[in-house]
Amino acid sequence: MTYKEEFITFMVRSGVLTFGDFTTKSGRKTPYFVNTGNYKTGAQAAKLGDYYAACIQEHMPEGITCLFGPAYKGIPLAVSAAASLYRNYDRDLPYCFNRKEAKDHGEGGSMVGYEPQDGDDVAIIEDVVTAGTAVRESIELFKHVAKVNMKALFVSVDRMERGTRDCSTLDELRQDYGIQVYPIVTVREVIAFLHNNPVDGKVYIDDEMKAKMEAYLAEYGAKA
Repeated sequence: MTYKEEFITFMVRSGVLTFGDFTTKSGRKTPYFVNTGNYKTGAQAAKLGDYYAACIQEHMPEGITCLFGPAYKGIPLAVSAAASLYRNYDRDLPYCFNRKEAKDHGEGGSMVGYEPQDGDDVAIIEDVVTAGTAVRESIELFKHVAKVNMKALFVSVDRMERGTRDCSTLDELRQDYGIQVYPIVTVREVIAFLHNNPVDGKVYIDDEMKAKMEAYLAEYGAKA
């Protein structure tokens, strides 16, 4: 299997990618859900980092100064991705993340870990971007930290849904900030791989579930 197919299987086995009837924060009724918070073991963290690292290595084998993980879910993602890049590709990239509230004692400031410098090329590591709020806040945060170049955003799954415009939220981020966005997988890749293809003997996307997911994309998917 490709690393993308392995990642889809990994999400299902970890209980992170589930199917049924769910309601997103935006109020949309969705037949599937991705909950990164369901990763809970060291083995899962290590494997998750491997998939992010594979995606980073595929799309940006060079040209990144540091990885940034937005608090809170982005923190373990950035750390595990940095560890995997070193372990698997001999790339020793520093990582950093933000505090929710700036610290006024000790070393102070809003950043933890590597201290970004002017001219750094930063890659943001996130899970699933819905409205893009955390990413936009991160980009604004860096304006008060250093004059960095926001080079890329890596996410686990692209839901391929419309943002505030006809295009997807990820495309809005590309257009608004000139940042490159790379998902490990897209929802259409999930559908294509899991449709009538069992994982550990169970079919998660049968014809009925595929029809529901296609209908959801038809209603809420990006138009451009």
